[in-house]
Amino acid sequence: MADSSIAINLRGISKSFGAVQANKNVNFSVPKGTIHGIVGENGAGKSTLMSILYGFYEADSGEIYIDGKETQIHNSTDAINAGIGMVHQHFMLVDNFTALENIMLGAESGMVLAKSISHAEIELEKLESEFGLWVDLHAQTEALPVGQQQRIEILKALYRGAKILILDEPTGVLTPQEADQLFSILRSLKNRGTTVIIITHKLREIIDLTDNVSVMRQGEIVANLKTLDTNQEELAELMVGRKIRMDLNKKPSDPKEVLLTVKDLSFTDNQDIQRLDSISFNVHAGEIVGIAGISGNGQSELLEILSGMRHCTEGQIIINNKEISPTDETDAQKVRQYSVGHVPEDRLKRGLISAFMTNESSILGYHKHSKFNNIILTNPSAIKKHCLHLMESFDVRPKDPSLKSANFSGGNQQKLILAREMDPKPKVLLVGQPTRGVDIGAIEFIHKHIIDMRDNGSAVLLVSGELDELISLADRILVMFEGKIVGEIEASIADEKTLGLMMANAHTQESTIEQAI
Repeated sequence: MADSSIAINLRGISKSFGAVQANKNVNFSVPKGTIHGIVGENGAGKSTLMSILYGFYEADSGEIYIDGKETQIHNSTDAINAGIGMVHQHFMLVDNFTALENIMLGAESGMVLAKSISHAEIELEKLESEFGLWVDLHAQTEALPVGQQQRIEILKALYRGAKILILDEPTGVLTPQEADQLFSILRSLKNRGTTVIIITHKLREIIDLTDNVSVMRQGEIVANLKTLDTNQEELAELMVGRKIRMDLNKKPSDPKEVLLTVKDLSFTDNQDIQRLDSISFNVHAGEIVGIAGISGNGQSELLEILSGMRHCTEGQIIINNKEISPTDETDAQKVRQYSVGHVPEDRLKRGLISAFMTNESSILGYHKHSKFNNIILTNPSAIKKHCLHLMESFDVRPKDPSLKSANFSGGNQQKLILAREMDPKPKVLLVGQPTRGVDIGAIEFIHKHIIDMRDNGSAVLLVSGELDELISLADRILVMFEGKIVGEIEASIADEKTLGLMMANAHTQESTIEQAI
């Protein structure tokens, strides 16, 4: 007889996509009222397994038990009716709806909308108060910060009666402060009997937050552990099947000529909001300059302007001795010709086209190059050969150029973009959030390649929300606050506390902080 104290029990779950077997005979259980972590490399089958539980996919074989009862889950409606909610890595919200409208969508309580709204407001106020999930219900969703949008997703699940909540890479787009707030909410949910499953690549979060953890590798569960009985090093080794070097063994930089100069750069958006305010700095060949800052302080706009995706309002940019001013007719294609590689912060919106085959995504931005084209049409064999080369060099799995980009895990999508932008060996490399949603084995791999770019003479500008990543990779760190650079510090003497103070513009240690030049 099935155990009713177990919230979820998956037995013999298998799922294939063509020749790719995503899950192989997975057995998995989660006790009620616990926080359970799932870790594994990109492509290990974590998201597929949870998508089966939530009804996005149907398993080829196996059984699902919820609260001790065998449950048929053919679609997401079945999952919701079984008390399961899921917060996806990329939120499922309508930007121009209010928070309240997004939460109610598809769960209206009657034919009369006014009564549904009144009922929803009363229920949501109870949920907000009980779990500390405060959100302005009448604010337009796209105007809210990412952390608030995530709360909308959680409220949406709880409003539909979820007793089991799945979160896929929930801190990938959050600031450290927002992540702390999320963890407080998840602990509150647990204390009130909700079962929480969290998929994450951040092992420190697993150790801090979860009660139990399952490790997946190549579609199988290879370990089920009590979190108190393990550590980050053991989990990393179980994930990849080998020991992981946690240190980078990075030699000191050897800066040479200036390849990127930014002078008095300002930018005002089409809503007349000043996003950048008189920014100036240099990046030399053979160094990595990091940009730290709480999300929304101008880092994204800076990368987009430097890559040619936006035009600055005032100031001057010099890339590889090519000058760009606000009046110049330039775009991303032209800037790329100055020997610039660009890894955008959002891989799905800016880095690839999910409906394209991977060989097509592998040449985006380089698609006009003669080696990919015949006299009139593209050269499919050359494109496929190039894509396979990128997949081999950056260990993109599965190595199938004909698969749609959407069919790859987020980490493998990221590795493909990095391979595409690094392979031409650009003199200037702009990198936004290089390891967001990437497993620890791939992080080690990506970090090594970024350092290799530096050591081979590229000037690297790195924007990351991971302070430990900036401290490890960068040679110098510039800190942004409200569109300005408010400080600079050598990475060798930086720590997360100092950077956190600088990011809040609350630093006072003038001996170690200098204004950027």
